[in-house]
Amino acid sequence: MEFDYDLFVIGGGSGGVRAARMAAGTGARVAIAEEHRFGGTCVIRGCVPKKLFVYASEFAETFHDAEGFGWTVGKPTFDWRTLVANKNSEIERLSGLYRAGQERAGVTIFDSRAVLEDAHTVKLLKDGRSVSARIILLATGSWPFIPKIPGAEYAISSNEAFDLPRLPSSIAIVGAGYIGLEFASIFHGLGVKVTVVHRGPRLLRGFDEDVQLGLAEAMTARGITLALNTQITIIEKAEHGYALIGENGARIEAELVMYATGRVPNTANLGLETAGVALGTYGQIVVDAYSQTSTPNIYALGDVTDKVNLTPVAVDEAMRFVDTVFRGKPTPVDHHGIPTAVFSQPEIGTVGLTEAEARKNCAAVDIYKTSFRPLKSMLSGRTERTLMKIVVDQGTDQVVGVHILGPDAAEMVQILAIPLRLGAKKADFDATMALHPTAAEELVTLREKWQPPQAMAAE
Repeated sequence: MEFDYDLFVIGGGSGGVRAARMAAGTGARVAIAEEHRFGGTCVIRGCVPKKLFVYASEFAETFHDAEGFGWTVGKPTFDWRTLVANKNSEIERLSGLYRAGQERAGVTIFDSRAVLEDAHTVKLLKDGRSVSARIILLATGSWPFIPKIPGAEYAISSNEAFDLPRLPSSIAIVGAGYIGLEFASIFHGLGVKVTVVHRGPRLLRGFDEDVQLGLAEAMTARGITLALNTQITIIEKAEHGYALIGENGARIEAELVMYATGRVPNTANLGLETAGVALGTYGQIVVDAYSQTSTPNIYALGDVTDKVNLTPVAVDEAMRFVDTVFRGKPTPVDHHGIPTAVFSQPEIGTVGLTEAEARKNCAAVDIYKTSFRPLKSMLSGRTERTLMKIVVDQGTDQVVGVHILGPDAAEMVQILAIPLRLGAKKADFDATMALHPTAAEELVTLREKWQPPQAMAAE
């Protein structure tokens, strides 16, 4: 059968554009459909604008710290509209680069929503045209989830948070995952009164316990209110905004309500059922280790598969997809050892197993950890502490996890992901010369194993 294209990609996010561009580089005839702007969640309404907002929110603290170093800083002012406008300009620039990359690679671009008509046919809804492809790749990403409770229509998601017409005086953020906590830090840094509402007892489910507790303590000390063990059942209009009512009787008022309770795969109304593409329990596209769906010629990658919803993971999956399908080098996706950052204040960087996970997977575990005030704090007067924790498999001496809470945590963990992936041992860390004065030197000078208080008392 003769097809219009060798590959048709639905979705112009980081994974989709990388797959299209690399496949075109092999000589394949490639087309891509994107109904909005190129760049996907990361560039348009995710990691890039969020990091820009994180930078903006840190300046107030920097101005304050400067006084301890001899600087006299006048009363600073902040203009929200300027930040939003400059953010939009940067997004347009990046989106344009993504599009230009497709054009240079010879990829045919369709500015349209696309759905499946069958396993080899895609319909472009903008003009009703149908095109065929030997291989179809689904890279449609995910979308914020807001539970259906009375008053849910009053809440915004992270999508809208980037383009508010003005800053609110107060905000209640429902959800204590990384998105909720990053926005809590952003709004707090910009002078907004912030309350984080979470149904569970701890922040950041799935992270190391010391990091969870350390961040909660730090955020509380900074003035962010944490309303834990609070399940919201209704949102009502109030005199100065909205009131969130919890099943425990709590009433939390704020000018604005934001939900950060996870994201769901973008699989609705894609025509997946007509092509026989199987979905999982949460609406995610089910794929094997090679990103192949239940329909052999249809593949999927990125957030729509709900495996590890991070931009670098989608890009890696795209490269492995091209190796497998267009270069004749079947390459499975490896989702182990992925470093993760939370751009909260303070920042978190983590890679490998948590202490709890290590205790389940290893016969015995050694823990090395330290907490200290960074050198900069000695003159700025801040009391916030940096936490560093190394988790070691006692039987092999292999470092299986590193967790950092503090300035530049993400930068350190990105580098640490390399030795952990190579199976570095604690002895390798110990044999590495320290770089002084840095916070990171603590990672190679930690020698004393940590023991819980009860164990030390028994000795």
